[in-house]
Amino acid sequence: MKSRVDTHTGSARENRYRILVPLVIGCAFFMEGLDSTMIAVAIPDMAKSLGSNPLRLNLVITTYLLSLAVFIPLSGWIADRLGARVVFCAAIAIFAAGSALCGVSTSLPMLLLMRVVQGFGGAMMTPVGRLILLRSFPRSGLVSAMNWMTIPAMIGPTVGPIVGGFLTSYFSWRAIFYLNVPIGLLGVVLALYLIENFRAPAPTRFDLSGFVIAGFGLAFFQFAIENLGRPILPAGLRAL
Repeated sequence: MKSRVDTHTGSARENRYRILVPLVIGCAFFMEGLDSTMIAVAIPDMAKSLGSNPLRLNLVITTYLLSLAVFIPLSGWIADRLGARVVFCAAIAIFAAGSALCGVSTSLPMLLLMRVVQGFGGAMMTPVGRLILLRSFPRSGLVSAMNWMTIPAMIGPTVGPIVGGFLTSYFSWRAIFYLNVPIGLLGVVLALYLIENFRAPAPTRFDLSGFVIAGFGLAFFQFAIENLGRPILPAGLRAL
């Protein structure tokens, strides 16, 4: 009788784990998707508040995407050394802290710098979250886990414009960044409690030169595209 109760308890715990871990990872993806789509509707108010041309505010989005692209290759290497849970929790905390700093930004350059911080956190969240999922579940349960993870990840971009419009209209554009802070804190607490700290038994060597070259290459390419559409450099330098 006791063994049957223990088996039932273990099965219930396993079922909760099977659902909660993907939802915790999906919570981070929800926050990232929500943030990306809320910003689009707040750009006019942000430009007015920061005293900038609304057309230049596209840098708020492209800077974040560039930061994501540059730092994603770093995420797996760090997770193998420090552990997936440590890196995932740190990534959520960095993203939430970057969001709070975006909310207190008083100029466009400061806002762009904080978006780089956000991008660094986001670059760690997405790949490390998927890595945790792959290492937490057997192949037979992976599809179900990915479905549970996808639910909040899809809800974020869907409700983002509505939430962003509401917060911007009734509060301030800064509120769209502050919203990420409680979501991030909840994600960190749940991740610390539910996720195991997976590590690679033999971490590989990091290709630093390739990382630096790729990062500068992406940055210069993005700068060239921006300068082509709306000149940033003085006319004399563009002629060169």
